[in-house]
Amino acid sequence: MICTLCESTNVKFLEVAGDKRKYYFCQSCYLVFVDPNFHLPLEQEKIRYEFHNNSDKDTGYVKFLDQVIYPTLPFLNSGMIGLDYGCGPNPTLSGLLAKLHLTCHNFDPLFGFSHPRQVYDFLFATETVEHFRIPKSDFLKMDKLLKPKGYLSIMTDHWESLDQFANWYYRRDVTHVSFFHKNTFAFICAHLGYELKYGDGQRVVVMQKL
Repeated sequence: MICTLCESTNVKFLEVAGDKRKYYFCQSCYLVFVDPNFHLPLEQEKIRYEFHNNSDKDTGYVKFLDQVIYPTLPFLNSGMIGLDYGCGPNPTLSGLLAKLHLTCHNFDPLFGFSHPRQVYDFLFATETVEHFRIPKSDFLKMDKLLKPKGYLSIMTDHWESLDQFANWYYRRDVTHVSFFHKNTFAFICAHLGYELKYGDGQRVVVMQKL
């Protein structure tokens, strides 16, 4: 098995009792990923996303997004244009940013959102990267969309230990196929040319492209 992020062969099978899916742990970049043979067909995955009823009327969801918005705000200004990468069927983050006088476009090919620009000053990927089937490919796509010195803000729950992973609620969502550790983001920074500007060690990272 080859790691879907760093393409290392330094990968070991990670047995999770009671789970039919097969997981692998990359000892080079600390990504845990699902065997591709257990990925849902895209149409089934899309149907699951359509059940998400997220909106700016949901105060709980707004508070959830605030966890990534407010650590990013110190790095942004009203002259910048950003992109919500993987906005889902009901884009919300872009509207919240508009209230803060920030322009953010929506992008999600599964739901017909295509970005109008070639490059952006900032990108948000909220509850998105865990769905990446081949993270290397998607991170390179995001990198191509980001200007030099631009900011990439990611929100995804981090796994902390392999023992914890076995009982982790985040693993149980069958649309989640890539799981990130704080060391995974350190690897991404080192190999893609980013600097970590903020990280809470649990869910949110803000990185600047060098």
